[in-house]
Amino acid sequence: MAHGTRMDTPTPYLDGGRGWRDTATRYALLPLRVFLGVTFIYAGLDKLTSSEFMKSSGSGSIGEMMHNVRDSSAIPALVDLALKSPVGFGYAIALGELAVGIGTLIGLLARLAALGGAFISLSLWLTVSWASDPYYYGNDLAYLMAWLPLVLAGASVFSLDAALRTRRRQRAGGYR
Repeated sequence: MAHGTRMDTPTPYLDGGRGWRDTATRYALLPLRVFLGVTFIYAGLDKLTSSEFMKSSGSGSIGEMMHNVRDSSAIPALVDLALKSPVGFGYAIALGELAVGIGTLIGLLARLAALGGAFISLSLWLTVSWASDPYYYGNDLAYLMAWLPLVLAGASVFSLDAALRTRRRQRAGGYR
């Protein structure tokens, strides 16, 4: 028996001998992953199914939004690039959000998906929400910061990445 422990003191062990703190740490990013995954899937689908958004001009269109933020963005050249083909840019953002959301939610290529989410959020922060004053009124910066832990940690639980990693280890002859 280790010094300072008592045999009759119950210790909350979950997950095969790990302490509850280890278990909580292991699952800590799961709510963030679910939130970002669902949100980006919804954002992509919302854009793809909107009759107003995927137009070069008009109320609620991607073209009008890009024209409105051009002069207040941090990098107007990015907006100019999007304005060359606003509908194409709108589809690229929507399909990117959908791919990022699905990859994040199911945990497939999770770090790459999170990097894509961070890139989309950074792009939108530097263009669409850059002029938000004070800065915390713009949500794209907060999304960018939310993606960074997933870029670093990936999806270690309830993910296809974890299942594939376990399968590779088992085929290699040992579970580590």
